[in-house]
Amino acid sequence: MSAAELLERAKALPIEERAELVNRLWDNLAEEGYDFDPELMPEQIAELERRAEELRRHPEKGIPWETVRAELKKRREKNGACRGK
Repeated sequence: MSAAELLERAKALPIEERAELVNRLWDNLAEEGYDFDPELMPEQIAELERRAEELRRHPEKGIPWETVRAELKKRREKNGACRGK
């Protein structure tokens, strides 16, 4: 089955399932070493560098990704963001 065919079938899924599919595909790409290198604007690069420097100076202020992800998931479920509410 081609990517175009898969996309058309995926479009028929409820939005929650499409979001889950996107997350799983992205995780799978990362696990297989896909190197996504987006084009960033200079302002975005400067902001990322500023944040990285802040974290180097104050590592205790950092929040592990797993914690952030879990919190985002809780907020999304609470607000019904993936249920079209």
